[in-house]
Amino acid sequence: MQLLHASSSLYISLHSSKAHSITGLLSPEKPLLSSSIISCSFQPKRLENSIWVSRRTSIFSSNTAKAASVEAGASAVSSGKAENDVLTALSQIIDPDFGTDIVSCGFVKDLDINEALGEVSFRLELTTPACPIKDMFEQQANEVVEKLPWVKNVNVTMSAQPARPIYAGQLPAGLQTISNIVAVSSCKGGVGKSTVAVNLAYTLAGMGARVGIFDADVYGPSLPTMVSPENRLLEMNPEKRTIIPTEYLGVKLVSFGFAGQGRAIMRGPMVSGVINQLLTTAEWGELDYLVVDMPPGTGDIQLTLCQVVPLTAAVIVTTPQKLAFIDVAKGVRMFSKLKVPCVAVVENMCHFDADGKRYYPFGRGSGSQACIFSNNIVVQQFGIPHLFDLPIRPTLSASGDSGTPEVVADPQSEVARIFQDLGVCIVQQCAKIRQQVSTAVTYDKSIKAIRVKVPDSDEEFLLHPATVRRNDRSAQSVDEWTGEQKLQYTDIPEDIEPEEIRPMGNYAVSITWPDGFSQIAPYDQLQTIERLVDAPRPTAAKA
Repeated sequence: MQLLHASSSLYISLHSSKAHSITGLLSPEKPLLSSSIISCSFQPKRLENSIWVSRRTSIFSSNTAKAASVEAGASAVSSGKAENDVLTALSQIIDPDFGTDIVSCGFVKDLDINEALGEVSFRLELTTPACPIKDMFEQQANEVVEKLPWVKNVNVTMSAQPARPIYAGQLPAGLQTISNIVAVSSCKGGVGKSTVAVNLAYTLAGMGARVGIFDADVYGPSLPTMVSPENRLLEMNPEKRTIIPTEYLGVKLVSFGFAGQGRAIMRGPMVSGVINQLLTTAEWGELDYLVVDMPPGTGDIQLTLCQVVPLTAAVIVTTPQKLAFIDVAKGVRMFSKLKVPCVAVVENMCHFDADGKRYYPFGRGSGSQACIFSNNIVVQQFGIPHLFDLPIRPTLSASGDSGTPEVVADPQSEVARIFQDLGVCIVQQCAKIRQQVSTAVTYDKSIKAIRVKVPDSDEEFLLHPATVRRNDRSAQSVDEWTGEQKLQYTDIPEDIEPEEIRPMGNYAVSITWPDGFSQIAPYDQLQTIERLVDAPRPTAAKA
């Protein structure tokens, strides 16, 4: 047996085979420090009546942007008028979530027109394979183009963009090709969090997405019980020193329970290091969604995960009773401070039916004004309008114990339909978050101003680039001990312009300046900077 050090915090025993089984996770030499923030196909029986939702790219409204949405490599068209006719026709198809046409969304690719033969072909590239209205887009695209008087034949091809994160910074290699990371959290044990996480993951996979599950509970991993992969031991790539996830029904799986150690007996800092390495050194490949089954609580492990991983959104799981609601509030506040949007609450074990009646053993959760955990309270206090009620079903518990998720075992059941709705909500909300984050801070060259529209805010304002640069609060600009301003006003020229602005998690942007300086500008800080009241006039284009 050969012993290799996979990283600074986790030792893994290797066998002599090409892909070595992980047989031991030993104590790390030192805790792994967290950073500041930083495909598999599934073909089970498809859930019926799915509502597909696409993730969108940045929204552009001008005709110039619409024309630019077609790839430069597209075949030459016979006439500029013919191309304009096709794009105008396709502009009638409106994305239902953002109220913007598919041309402005940048979905139209590889437009090829043969006007002499009346043939038109193009590709609609959606940003997720789990697009809901994929079939509707294809049908409408055929219909609107066929109505053009000179068109005789239309060929529409559907595709999806490769998975890619939208966040700036040096992400760990294993996370660089994951589009969305969704945390499923309860902050309280025993409410069915793992059941929700696993069934949500397989619901998303059933919708056509590439999905992975990370079981972050080292003390009590649930994933080995809830799924039944043929290979129940994680493997390691001896050359790259990376972890190869196991798979079940096309979904990639990583859990400490698959490391051959059972449940961990170790202190918090050691656990944080183990979780960090299991997550960041795994070869996830291209994933549309990575579902993270968070351990209960709001302690060191949860904070480490939220800081190391660029979480897109969070789902809170609870039961409809006051005691559980208290923990819900704690979890929502934790995610709020870490700028992770909570997009849905799942009330588990809400009711059961017997003798023709419906019983609520924990009280009327989201449906009763008398109960503290009411729909209005959740919406008003936390701003989470999406609530999902799961009934008490023996099959739901039995399927988890048997190693086959309920949505796979019985895709037509009431529980499966609820998870289907939850899956649609997750896809839709992640799409909106990505769109908001990607366009939150941009530079408008025409007026030489930085446009800011913070996510979840309808207000848009302008900032002078030099003012933003002068308000940097990093150690290079302000002495950390004395608070003395090291960056002087005159050090920054008035005509300075940013070279690049990139999202930094859900809380800030990274701005690269001509002198090579990379400034981290949190949204909270940008909102306090002096604003441009009178926007400069657009610079006239040179002849």
